[in-house]
Amino acid sequence: MTLAVATSPLTAELIQEVIAGLPIQGRIMLRLLLIQHLDVTHDEILFMVSDRPDPRCVSGTKPITTMTQESIAAMTSRRDEYRRRARLRRERTWLQCVALKKLAETAEAMADRAAALLSDRGVSAGTLKELKEQARVAVPRPALRVLEERWDKEEISAEDYQKHRLAIEMQTLLRFAERFRKRLDLAERERQTSDQTVLQDHEIGHIWGIPAGTLAARKVKFLSQYLHALQAKLTGAAVNPAQAPPLDLWKETLAVLARTPVERSIATYDGLEQTETALIEKLTAYALIGIPEQTEVKFWNSLVFGASSNAMHSESTRTLFGLQRLVAIQQDTDTGPDALDEELLKRTAPKPKAEAGAIEGPAEAGKPEITELQKQILHNFIGEDVSGRASDKW
Repeated sequence: MTLAVATSPLTAELIQEVIAGLPIQGRIMLRLLLIQHLDVTHDEILFMVSDRPDPRCVSGTKPITTMTQESIAAMTSRRDEYRRRARLRRERTWLQCVALKKLAETAEAMADRAAALLSDRGVSAGTLKELKEQARVAVPRPALRVLEERWDKEEISAEDYQKHRLAIEMQTLLRFAERFRKRLDLAERERQTSDQTVLQDHEIGHIWGIPAGTLAARKVKFLSQYLHALQAKLTGAAVNPAQAPPLDLWKETLAVLARTPVERSIATYDGLEQTETALIEKLTAYALIGIPEQTEVKFWNSLVFGASSNAMHSESTRTLFGLQRLVAIQQDTDTGPDALDEELLKRTAPKPKAEAGAIEGPAEAGKPEITELQKQILHNFIGEDVSGRASDKW
């Protein structure tokens, strides 16, 4: 037996056309399976409501089909909830990959610019190579502490201070880049798994309200019909229904639909970082790898899993506000060589030393005057009245 060669490419439009040509039960079954890409229409929901068996039927009585506004609203709500979960999962995995790819590229670009700045300041290529090789095991906090102490004691010049800070910053950025690349690999695998995931039988049964045996029989029947119809469309030749359905076409269907644009959800601020302003400021710093290593993992998890670390996909309050804003900020952030050089030099510049006596002056000048009421309150605390005499109230 020879297989017919496809004469037309498989597209999302062709998939939807084939599904639209199936009987209504088949259309519903395929659209429920592919709910993260396709929508179940209102007319199909009405059919599902009327198609459910009535639990009040007993032996010997005629089946009664009741369709009320409550039952329609309940089925619509279940459809919306499963669709929200599936599309939220798809959007989250896509946003993760976009954000992590940009973070890794930014970290690598900043590390390269830090190396270039060090080279301009007289650091040899051998020293730079050694610094890069030691980046994974370098511990920056003790080195920073010693560097700050030397700067405070005036044991190091501003130029040497910045040179040491640039070396520490370059190693930190290299560790960030490696971390982001590993995280991106995991996110890509999670996205592939999400793209190949369809609605499970018990989930379809929860929406439709039909017995598991009936659902399984319909699923096998209409999946076979869909694959045969799709094969006929692709090859332009009639297909023998007795033949086994081409299962590779189902994998290709999922792959083609996975390439369609991701539907963006309308996210609202969910309380991350206490205020929206504080979150935007932290995301702006994060876009340029400007947050500490020890807090970055926790912050990333809060972006992915929502404001609560225990958040689940099924939570109605869960949004992707943080990830959406991060991707938007990354698109608006200038990552050119000049901008990165300016950011690195500003980040590694030594803190200016205050002149002697400059700290005490503003404190004395800003000392507020004590009012008469405040004086009376203080005197009452120590047992005296306003005139200074011992109080007779105690």
